[in-house]
Amino acid sequence: MKIISTNIGERKEIDWKGKKITTGIFKYPVNQPIFLDVETVKEDTICDRKYHGGIDQAVYGYSLKHYEYFKERFPEADWQLGMFGENLTIDDLDETQLHVGDTFQVGECIVEVTKPRQPCIKLGVRFNNMKVVKEFWNTSMCGVYFKILQTGNVKTGDEFKQLKSYPENPTIAEVYETKKS
Repeated sequence: MKIISTNIGERKEIDWKGKKITTGIFKYPVNQPIFLDVETVKEDTICDRKYHGGIDQAVYGYSLKHYEYFKERFPEADWQLGMFGENLTIDDLDETQLHVGDTFQVGECIVEVTKPRQPCIKLGVRFNNMKVVKEFWNTSMCGVYFKILQTGNVKTGDEFKQLKSYPENPTIAEVYETKKS
């Protein structure tokens, strides 16, 4: 696995069907390294701390390979890296192969796989189409939240080097499947 893009976002207020929604899901690629801190990515906006940020979901990674699936279904979307609200766009992140607890060195950081992302209305707002939320739920392409065990900078091109593997633990895809029920 290798970082293709590092992404951060700013606070944005959207009028969605007469309702004001505040979100940080509009991430965009940056050319400099980003700092992965214990509970968040420095200079990235998190508007709803109940569901984003914190120890077990400090950084969100999503696979570039998943983009093609969604591009076919939502060709009208304004496609760019960071589209799913991820901080790290990773070339080949596979939720069926990553187990809860798996640990990696990436850049200056040590990160631990913790949980899948569960989509919410803000993903639909980002796509300007609520159908994407259902499509997201109907796949195992949920992306991965990471806990930061060692803080530091990561940048485009940094590779994930596995330090520990926990094949006895459920995969992210398995955990995600149980959340759908």
